[in-house]
Amino acid sequence: MKSKTINKVLCAKFDEWAASIEDEALRQRVKKNTVITRGAIASMLLQEPVNDFDVYFKDWQTNHDVAQYYLKRFHLNNKSGIPCEISLKSQSTGGLFLEEPEFGKRIKIVVKSAGIASEDGADAPYEYFEGSPDEHGAQYVSEVMGSAGDIEDRYEEVESGVLQAQEDNGKPKYRPVFVSSNAITLSNKIQIIIRFWGEPDQLHENYDFVHCTNYWTSWERKVVLKEKALETLLTKELRYVGSKYPLCSVMRIRKFIQRGWTINAGQILKMLMQLNELDLCDPVVLEDQLTGVDSAYFAQVISRLREKNPERIESAYLIEIVNRMF
Repeated sequence: MKSKTINKVLCAKFDEWAASIEDEALRQRVKKNTVITRGAIASMLLQEPVNDFDVYFKDWQTNHDVAQYYLKRFHLNNKSGIPCEISLKSQSTGGLFLEEPEFGKRIKIVVKSAGIASEDGADAPYEYFEGSPDEHGAQYVSEVMGSAGDIEDRYEEVESGVLQAQEDNGKPKYRPVFVSSNAITLSNKIQIIIRFWGEPDQLHENYDFVHCTNYWTSWERKVVLKEKALETLLTKELRYVGSKYPLCSVMRIRKFIQRGWTINAGQILKMLMQLNELDLCDPVVLEDQLTGVDSAYFAQVISRLREKNPERIESAYLIEIVNRMF
């Protein structure tokens, strides 16, 4: 797909989603502060189906207020009965947990359960954030996320202001259907990543693979394609640039290899060197790393480990739990 067509699709998708935000002031801030990046642009360049559009925000306040906006709606509509309070409380009591990372305060959604909650209850067959085999999420994606395949054809309607967010099987489009600590998933292929925010270059400092670093911004309304990202897409070569979640990156390799990508031993060594710097026997560190994967199974692993020994993780016990659950 050509860059002009990709830009057209992204503009249309963004405008349709933004139009669904009922809070006018928030909608205007979203229009000025949104970045779309990661896998959607890569998929379109390779003429592959887009699984989802990953949305980030340029500033902390927009990121925080959008999280509040959708958590309120999720709390009102979810059937799981799992509390997802939106008040600013500590991690142990639920809500939005704030801490001080490199730039600004981190926003973390705390779900009082296994760490995730879905619109249809805890048994929804979906494992979030690219941490599981494609087939595990296929049914969920097809039934809940909806298709964006016709968005390009409806671009002129969006431009003229005619197109509004319509109902999807009797339910509003772009409603929150899945919540984890790092992100809020909306129906119709929008995923709001709240773990990071900032200018595109700041966001990409937290990424793992070069091919994910193309991006689109709402303030310029144009797609930016990077030479190194295009090179790795052409060769389907995984090139690791470092990540805050090296454990997640190692697990993501499986998915790409299944799709015909290659990776050399040097890239894997770089991941392992970063992993070596982490104390995975610290349950807080391990939970944060596995949250990067955001798999329901791993949320259950963390829960079992807490029950056994909340202060320190024993590798033998962890292996036993993993063997049982997988």
